[in-house]
Amino acid sequence: QVQLVESGGGLVQPGESLRLSCAASGSTFRLNAMGWYRQAPGKQRELVAHITSGFSTNYANSVKGRFTISRDNAKNTVYLQMNSLKPEDTAVYYCNARLAQTVSWGQGTQVTVSS
Repeated sequence: QVQLVESGGGLVQPGESLRLSCAASGSTFRLNAMGWYRQAPGKQRELVAHITSGFSTNYANSVKGRFTISRDNAKNTVYLQMNSLKPEDTAVYYCNARLAQTVSWGQGTQVTVSS
């Protein structure tokens, strides 16, 4: 199991950008599929973006064309670049690592989009 620490959240205005980072411990990071999830108040946690160990990506329809997930295995870090942010993107964003049956979660970072 890897330890995950998210950073980069904050308060921004609609249309602005943020980049979230998730730093992972351990030597197996490169083998893990990594994901960003979010949970808004009163709603279920949902997948935002996912990247495999082979660098294949997929996105929720609501963020396609605005968000980009990437990973740097040399730094044990996964990123979520969020552009053209909307108020409905407001949520706690969580990093997720998955390797076979082992799943790890970070503590979350708050993103608030408001004018």
